[in-house]
Amino acid sequence: MQTVDKIKYISYDSSIHTNAIFATKADAIRVRVAVRLRPKNKEDFTDDGDFTSCVELQTETKKLRLKKNNWSSEMYKFDEVFTEGSSQRRIYEAVAKPVVEASQFLSVLEGYNGTVMAYGQTGTGKTYTMGHLGKNDPSERGIMVRALEDILASVSPSTDSVAISYLQLYLESLQDLLALDKTNIPIVEDAKTGEVSLPGAAVVELRDVSHFNELLHFGEANRYASNTKLNTESSRSHAILVVQVHRSVKVKDENDGTSVATSTDDISNSNHVPIVLKSKLLIVDLAGSERIDKSGSVEGHLLEEAKCINLSLTSLGKCINALAENSPYIPTRDSKLTRILRDSFGGTARTSLIITIGPSVRYYSETSSTIMFGQRAMKIVNTVKLKEEVDYESLYKKLECQVDSLTSELERVQKIRQEEKAKLERKLRKSEESLAELKRTFTMKCENLEKENNCMKLEIKKLMEELNDEREQNNLLSDQVVEMEMSLSQNKQQQLENSKYKKALSDSSQMYEDRIKELLGKVEEEQARCAYLEMELRGARQEVASNDNSSKMQEYSNTKELQKELLHKLKEESRSKIQQLEAKNSQLLSEKDLIYEELKSMQEKVMQESRHRKSLEDEILKLKKAVSKNGAEQLERGTSMLRTTSGFSAGGVYLPRTGKSRDSGQNDTRSKIFEGVGLSTIIALLKSEDLDVQCHAVKVIANCAAEDINQAKIIEEGGLDALFSLLETSENITIHRATAGAIANLAMNGPNQTLIINKGGARLLANVATTIDDPQTLRMVAGAIANLCGNEKLHVKLKEDGGIKALVGMVRSGNADVIAQIARGIANFAKSESRAISQGHRKGRSLLIDDGALKWMVTSYTSFSASTRKHIELAFCHLSQNEENTRDIITTGGIKELVRISQESVRDDIRILAKKALNSNPAFLREIQ
Repeated sequence: MQTVDKIKYISYDSSIHTNAIFATKADAIRVRVAVRLRPKNKEDFTDDGDFTSCVELQTETKKLRLKKNNWSSEMYKFDEVFTEGSSQRRIYEAVAKPVVEASQFLSVLEGYNGTVMAYGQTGTGKTYTMGHLGKNDPSERGIMVRALEDILASVSPSTDSVAISYLQLYLESLQDLLALDKTNIPIVEDAKTGEVSLPGAAVVELRDVSHFNELLHFGEANRYASNTKLNTESSRSHAILVVQVHRSVKVKDENDGTSVATSTDDISNSNHVPIVLKSKLLIVDLAGSERIDKSGSVEGHLLEEAKCINLSLTSLGKCINALAENSPYIPTRDSKLTRILRDSFGGTARTSLIITIGPSVRYYSETSSTIMFGQRAMKIVNTVKLKEEVDYESLYKKLECQVDSLTSELERVQKIRQEEKAKLERKLRKSEESLAELKRTFTMKCENLEKENNCMKLEIKKLMEELNDEREQNNLLSDQVVEMEMSLSQNKQQQLENSKYKKALSDSSQMYEDRIKELLGKVEEEQARCAYLEMELRGARQEVASNDNSSKMQEYSNTKELQKELLHKLKEESRSKIQQLEAKNSQLLSEKDLIYEELKSMQEKVMQESRHRKSLEDEILKLKKAVSKNGAEQLERGTSMLRTTSGFSAGGVYLPRTGKSRDSGQNDTRSKIFEGVGLSTIIALLKSEDLDVQCHAVKVIANCAAEDINQAKIIEEGGLDALFSLLETSENITIHRATAGAIANLAMNGPNQTLIINKGGARLLANVATTIDDPQTLRMVAGAIANLCGNEKLHVKLKEDGGIKALVGMVRSGNADVIAQIARGIANFAKSESRAISQGHRKGRSLLIDDGALKWMVTSYTSFSASTRKHIELAFCHLSQNEENTRDIITTGGIKELVRISQESVRDDIRILAKKALNSNPAFLREIQ
């Protein structure tokens, strides 16, 4: 990132060729094609150790024999043939130097456009040939570095200039490798000249070779690369280096011919017209053509990359075939690559093509296709033209001298005309008198206008003061509206509580009334029972009165005593029960009176609150009419749009969306939200007290963050700080899930990763991971931390904030999706850490070991899905590359797993990495033995 700060950008002028003078001389020159054979590697040998070559080079005759088998072969002739031992210097001098050097015929330094391009199968050395920096060994410098060294050594810093643009064509999108914010750069073709330009690309003026090396290193670091079966660091984009050279020279005037003069004498003392030679050099490192079944790019993002690469190379092949066959129609507009290279094949540029091939018979079909591409390209003839433009700055100096001489001649002529001037002076005096009169009248008019102007200024000042007063009143009214709305919401809440309490009182009162009715019913039953007993007693008395027998009288007396005792007991029991029921009844009646009094007081309070609420609503309506309607309508419209269109999926935010129509609908909805509401308003709704509004707002932010074009706007408007605050303060699971998903989307961008770590985002994510158990939310958090693990500059801070410990700790969920994100994060961490150690940026044990990641990988490896196991295998192999981790790998039993990976892994590149780690470490070899 330090290199970016030193870049001096110069604006691109699309009309720079308006006044250009093109030379009439044009030369036809054929496209030169060279072939380079890649050295043999481990992949070329079979499991039995055999190697079968399908290529035979004849460097003396510059021919190549392609052998299909022992009895069938074909011979091809090229301009240059390089063996696997050919040096980088020899390849540059034979392929690119004729296009660049001023000593050569029709070169870039002489004002002619040029192109140097590499084409071939993945893993055959295109990027090594074109863009290798040669930091450790200067002899390994590629064509880009050597070409710029020759150009900068041949130009004059005082009069000439050299500027570059470095681009990549990735997924049919032209992106700037020197300015990461510039994506999807347009390609413009001049309707008159047919010249192709890139008006959106950054153009950097070079100071020296070291400055170019820094820019090239920065651009290569930003270029997309992936690990495939054919290459562990396979380029997934076409790299295009555009070099613009401006050289100041002079040619004789039209009367003296059109020959070029290189003298730098004073322009004013010669009859030469200064011109500028403007040329452009394209150095193109194409992504390798590949078969999906051989490269392993059968699914996911690698498959999309392979499709786009093969599609653009197919379009280029169609154009080459059409040009080789002199077809009347050239399909240059089928892809962006062919539009950029329109001038390189069949145009006005001098083109050199180097094709790279492998020796193994396993890739016979790819080698044959590459050779046929080169053969067809050799049939193409370009018409090379010189491009010149007049140097108007030097010409201006010359004309300025001529103006000075003409001025002196004019003064001499004026002296001769002084006599005529004297005659005219008399007429001038008369004119002056009339002019003085006009001046007096003009002065009076000016004074009147000045007075009127002062009066207008005073009126404007008064109007401004009145306007400011109205604005202050408007602000006061707005504050009052906010206060009234807050008090209204509080009153609504209190009224709701009062209604609940009123309902509870009415329920308890009804319960007591039912209880009183039940007790009164029991009292009535007891009274009826007493009346029944008294009736039986009267009947018995009548029976006794009619009986005259003495024995019956005696029995009657005994019965009467018994009846009296029984009646007395029944009356006592009835009286006690009646007294108890009356006591309970009186108690319930007193409680009922108290409840009615409380209910009455609550009803009065509710009535008062409703009257107060109605008065507040009336005041708010009045204030809303006084305040500007635009802000309120915008806020209400934004809230409604958020409630109806926040299409956030509970499963995650940063995962790929499915369905083309659904994406377009969501994009239209987001654009409507941005136009109608504004991002700042949506972010402000994150602080709303309404939980539903918060949920909808954070879902919209999360969905918008999934698109790169919206991420910078979200950061500028303070969206990241608002998300952190919401993640820290909210206790709602849905808000946690959506907020973590939004942070995961923002963490896919390199600059955003540094900002998230510096603002404590890793610490907040770790806290959430340790306090919740929801699998979907844990998947969002794990995905965000996994994206941060891919930046080796943030590893130490990520560990200090507890990010690695939290990532490993989320294994407790047992959810397959969560564990897949954990494995991806550990693989990203181990891979970037291994790269930093190999480049000398870091030393020591892996930061993953202290938090238990290695132990978990060894003990739980075989229980996961195939995709998860691939991530763990890749992480294990990268950890094994560091000798500082040897002891920990041995003590945890990792040697057994490493041996098993080297034998059973489904991916060839992982097996190769495992074997390399085992063979290069003596301690591992001792443990195996």
